[in-house]
Amino acid sequence: MNPFENLSLPIVAAPMFLISNPNLVVECCKNGIVGTFPALNQRSTESFEEWVIEIKTKLEEFEQETGKKAAPFGVNLIVHQSNPRLMADLQVVIKHKVPLVITSLGAVSDLVKAVHSYGGLVFHDVIKKRHAEKAAEAGVDGLILVCAGAGGHAGTLNPMPFVHEVRSFFDKTILLSGTISTGQDIAAALQMGADLAYMGTRFINTQEALAPDAYKEMISESGTSDIVYTAAVSGVQANFMAKSLEKAGVPKEKWESKAKIDFGKELDSEAKAWKTIWSAGQGVASINDTLPTSQLIEKLRTEFLTALKNQQALLTQYDT
Repeated sequence: MNPFENLSLPIVAAPMFLISNPNLVVECCKNGIVGTFPALNQRSTESFEEWVIEIKTKLEEFEQETGKKAAPFGVNLIVHQSNPRLMADLQVVIKHKVPLVITSLGAVSDLVKAVHSYGGLVFHDVIKKRHAEKAAEAGVDGLILVCAGAGGHAGTLNPMPFVHEVRSFFDKTILLSGTISTGQDIAAALQMGADLAYMGTRFINTQEALAPDAYKEMISESGTSDIVYTAAVSGVQANFMAKSLEKAGVPKEKWESKAKIDFGKELDSEAKAWKTIWSAGQGVASINDTLPTSQLIEKLRTEFLTALKNQQALLTQYDT
């Protein structure tokens, strides 16, 4: 059975560092899209497990009370040698049979096999063809193509050729990430050959997200030219809002800095940095409100269906 066949929209709400939480995940799943969160949003494996249990419990209660099927939820694991919690967090994932695991910074076949052992799926995020090929060889079920303009650790490739390139050798699920903020954007992602849209920045501006109000206000006030692509914050190229870099006292000459990546020893200092230097994608240009997650999903659904109807009108016009 395809766990995504009953979604209300073809969306995975991306796991966002310091932003995603059980309330956001549950509201996404209750309203028919996949909700996810990073394991490292909790400071310990024990606390991470508490979140997993909370999400599972709330979704089970929702299904019992409504008779409706909730969308599956997912967890993001950093697969990198400097993440000391990986194996412990993976054991929690296996114990609770988390439906979807999103891996970053490394695709490991043993991890894929472990998740497959209980029927779970593994999606891996990539920014170039070589990474996609390695992940495909590791047996992942889906590839998240993180393209130019995405929030967080984004790539630089245009989505059109990247989707085409990956589809030439990968026949499983493709998710497209990068500047997707409206229902029309979701429809465009599917037109390009993706199976699902992967949306992060748009969900920062929800009432359930952990972002402070000033963060959400800055997103609403920002445009494409306000997004800076820099490795200065974490050692990996990522998109941040220029105003937050400036406000945090990071001068423009340091935006080209390339610090060494280390998600272990530097986790505390990096978390502090991400609390004051705010990540967002170029999709901010389409965001001017903050809504309850349920209302946002309904808005996206209306826009998505309108876009499909407009496409149908074009088919009528040109298919003669």
